[in-house]
Amino acid sequence: EVRLVESGGALVQAGGSLRLSCRASGLNFDDYAIGWFRQAPGKQREGVAYIKMSSGHSNYPDFAKGRFIISSDNAKNTVYLQINGLKSEDSAVYYCGAVLGWSTLSYEYSYLGQGTQVTVSS
Repeated sequence: EVRLVESGGALVQAGGSLRLSCRASGLNFDDYAIGWFRQAPGKQREGVAYIKMSSGHSNYPDFAKGRFIISSDNAKNTVYLQINGLKSEDSAVYYCGAVLGWSTLSYEYSYLGQGTQVTVSS
């Protein structure tokens, strides 16, 4: 059974930084890409970062470039999302997802965790 568990969400002040973790189990890490997504109340889920586990290749949508950094520790089956310069609009539930191969399309990530809440106070 594929399981993804996020952690690290918190209430932080604007301008601060946060590192989220996603621990995966039940899958062959090297065969998958891991993505980070977020969803704010009343908004659609959007992708913020993706990483191919076998190569470390990463991809970001334009709005996330520069402030969001995805990385992985394959020995720990864990993917991290560093968020710097937090803004109030970054407040959302952050999820990690897994897809076989590679994709930057949110709907193709069939495995998702339960999410971790990030709240940014201004």
